[in-house]
Amino acid sequence: MKTSKFMPLLLSTQFIACAQTVSNESVKATNAPLKVESPEWWYQQGQNRVKQLSQKQNFPMKAKNVILFIGDGMNISTITAARILEGQRRGESGEENQLSFEKFPQTALSKTYNTNLQTPDSAGTMSAMMTGIKTKGGVISVNGNVKVGDCDSGKNNSQITLLEQAEKLGMSTGVISTARLTHATPAATYAHTVSRGWESDSEIPQQERDKGCHDIASQLIDFNYGDGIEVAMGGGRQHFIPNEMNDPEYANKKGARLDQRNLMEEWKDKHSDSQVVWNSEQFNALDTKKTKHLLGLFEPSHMQYEHDNPKDQSGEPSLSEMTKTSLDILKNTEKPFFLMVEAGRIDHAHHAGNAYRALVDTIELSNAVQTAVENVDLNETLVIVTSDHSHTFNISGYPQRGNPILGLVKTPDKQGNVIGQLAKDDQGKPYTTLSYANGPGYVNGDSRPDLSHVDVTTPDYKQAAMIPLYSETHSGEDVAIFATGAGSQLVHGTIEQNVIYHIMRHALDL
Repeated sequence: MKTSKFMPLLLSTQFIACAQTVSNESVKATNAPLKVESPEWWYQQGQNRVKQLSQKQNFPMKAKNVILFIGDGMNISTITAARILEGQRRGESGEENQLSFEKFPQTALSKTYNTNLQTPDSAGTMSAMMTGIKTKGGVISVNGNVKVGDCDSGKNNSQITLLEQAEKLGMSTGVISTARLTHATPAATYAHTVSRGWESDSEIPQQERDKGCHDIASQLIDFNYGDGIEVAMGGGRQHFIPNEMNDPEYANKKGARLDQRNLMEEWKDKHSDSQVVWNSEQFNALDTKKTKHLLGLFEPSHMQYEHDNPKDQSGEPSLSEMTKTSLDILKNTEKPFFLMVEAGRIDHAHHAGNAYRALVDTIELSNAVQTAVENVDLNETLVIVTSDHSHTFNISGYPQRGNPILGLVKTPDKQGNVIGQLAKDDQGKPYTTLSYANGPGYVNGDSRPDLSHVDVTTPDYKQAAMIPLYSETHSGEDVAIFATGAGSQLVHGTIEQNVIYHIMRHALDL
């Protein structure tokens, strides 16, 4: 039996600022030791970094392959906190650590707004990165002339995606996500729809189905560019099987399709030397040398958070493992390839006000990026890591160096010495370093609990939020872009999000 999926927004209210209690001594014991860093060390470190930066990158301007990594909802605060958590898990203070992609030579900022939204959604933002134009929130790879949810308005307003262009020109392609494969980010690579919610035909209103609009899952299977997508892996199995058919893994769940199509079987029928897998045992048994087309659907809905995924055959492949397998299949031939890899559940954990799972999934994204870099030639491959949008996630409160990033704020003494005194608010109560501007972790005024004896570092703890909302929201500030490899020189400055498409297209010389 698998562990709980910890679905977004369904955290029990018992975790709102009231996780299991522990002693103060236990909290103090989590502080990581600080290494000695002399003034001379800092000066030399800065000097060495400038020497490194001054060395020219000799990557070619044109790329044979492109890998685009998306940390869904991964704002800069998420990167910072995940960096610290990863270092602290190794027994370091954490602040000096770098995630794998933070070492890339090229960085930029991406402006994420949609044509109709100041604070965007994933559908409009990923569509911008895949089609080269900005569009409305809530729609997938169609232009801004459409009306959301109006089937007729989508006709003649589809925008060809980079993945479709790649297939049209004979390249191999892949799409990976820890969210449903039909969710906004992965869908924007291969589908076109006036509503991101139309993941299966049962979710399209009858009057819109009658007008000829097709659901996202069917568009993945009916995809008719080139020889078809070579690799597609993620969750969302319910949208690929009939509503009268039992899920192959969970006897109490059924599919969602009204048209009774079994899209998993259709994938196998459509592609020669193809495989369909839905658990770790099948995934681990794959012969990537003999597999030309792979469909992996590991959950009825989203895949598990990295923290909740058992590290055995009863679990699911990690994002790193899916990345490695995808590259093994895509590199079977000498054909160029385009691969999109999404850590989709960073976003879901933030919506649930749960920093722990968001940070652990970010660390796993970093692992997946490192896996990719180790398995490609950067002289012929462009690797870009970015996010589709931000979240209201914050790091604040003057915590001392090395303070547990998930812990209560402890400040140095007046002389700047790290001694671990709990910081208190105006009510005399301690508070956490991490918080949200809004979300389900809201606690009201004088009712804010005393966290002195609460273990705020547990995986299920919800960080405090200032404004009460069932689901924490996205935020509108820029997100970071990191790039390395062939063609990465174009990634710099502050750019509109749709420019990412044009950078990839230019690198591939499409």
